[in-house]
Amino acid sequence: MPSFETVTLSVADHIATVRLNRPEKLNAMNLAMWNDIRSVFQHIDATPEIRVAVLEGEGKAFTSGIDLQMMMGMGAQIRDDCDGRTRENLRRVILDLQDTLTSLERCRKPVLAAVHGACVGGGIDLICCADMRYCSADAWFSIKEIDIGMTADVGTLQRLPKLIGDGMARELAYTARKVDAAEAKEIRLVNRVFDTPEALRDGVRAIAADIAAKAPLAIRGVKEMITYARDHSVADGLNYNATWNAAMLMSADLQEAMMSGMGKRPPVFKD
Repeated sequence: MPSFETVTLSVADHIATVRLNRPEKLNAMNLAMWNDIRSVFQHIDATPEIRVAVLEGEGKAFTSGIDLQMMMGMGAQIRDDCDGRTRENLRRVILDLQDTLTSLERCRKPVLAAVHGACVGGGIDLICCADMRYCSADAWFSIKEIDIGMTADVGTLQRLPKLIGDGMARELAYTARKVDAAEAKEIRLVNRVFDTPEALRDGVRAIAADIAAKAPLAIRGVKEMITYARDHSVADGLNYNATWNAAMLMSADLQEAMMSGMGKRPPVFKD
C-alpha cells in the first residue's frame, strides 16, 4: 500500500477510503495535497481489487479549500523575466490543478464524496468531480473564490451547473453565500443528508459496499457512459454505448451474474 503526505488510504472489502489528512489546517489543499489526490486516484484506478472509493476528510471539516500560503507562493513559482512566459507558466499551473481534480473522473471506479463540516472553494471543485456526494447535517458549502477577488478556475464553474442547474450555480458563484446541508439536498448538490458525521461514514460505506458487490466491468462501463453523456449529444452517447457493449458485454461478469441468479446465490466476480 503506498503512503502519502497529506491523505490516507485504506482498502477493505474492495472499498478504498481516501481521507484528506491535514486536520490542523482544516484540510486546506496545499501543493502536496493536490499531488497526493492525483496519485491516490491513479493508484485506485490501477488496482484491480479496488472497486469503489470513498473520499472524506479528517478532523472538523471536509476541507477549507485551497491553501492560501500556496496561492501566495505561486508568484515566485511562475516568475520569468518575460511577462508572456510568466503568464504562460500560470496557465500551466492552472491546467495542472484542473488535471488533478479530473483524476477523480478519469478513475474508472466510482468515487463517493462524504462531506462533513466546511466544504469551501477548492472543496467544491473537488466534490463536483465525484460520482455522488453525501453530507452530514453539519455540512456547509461555499464557492468562496469571488470573496478573494478571483474567478473559480479548476472545475466548479464547468461542472456545478450540470449538477444543480445554471441559475443556482450562478447565484452561488456570484455571492459565495453558504449553503447548508438541507439546501444542498434541495438543490441536488448532495444525494442524501445523514444526521451525524458518524452516520454519514456508515451510510456512505453501505452504499459503497452495495456498488462493490456488483459486476466490476459493468460498473466501470456505467461510469464511462454517464460521464461521456454529460458532455455529448444523446446520439453520440448512444453510439458510444453500443460500441462499448459490443466490446465489453460478453464477459465473465455477465455469465456469473446470470448463473448466480439462476442458482439463487450471491455472485462472485473477478476483480
